[in-house]
Amino acid sequence: MSTAEPAAGHAAGRAAGPEAGSEALGPAAPPRAVPPLPPRVVLYGRDGCHLCDTAREIVEAVCAEQRVTWTEVDVDDDPTGALASEYGDYVPVVTVDGVQQGFWQVDGARLAKALARRRVSG
Repeated sequence: MSTAEPAAGHAAGRAAGPEAGSEALGPAAPPRAVPPLPPRVVLYGRDGCHLCDTAREIVEAVCAEQRVTWTEVDVDDDPTGALASEYGDYVPVVTVDGVQQGFWQVDGARLAKALARRRVSG
């Protein structure tokens, strides 16, 4: 047999079968870091807002029950003033996947329904 031709049943330059081992292919590439998904629920509020305190309790309970991530954003902490301008008169404001679900008073049942609907369709 010529050294220029691969042996029968083997592809040139490739290890064949599981018995060949990964050392024939070189070291495994490190796993790619997958960026974390953004929280599905965002509660926009501000310090000293009693409606925001109540909304926080509702969002926390519904998200824990649905096993959904959430975050809270203080509209007054935005140095550009854009969040205070957009949401300031309406806090607390709740969004699910970027879609506003309510303001002033958060409805836990509506929030749960929005989360379930998005989970089924997306």
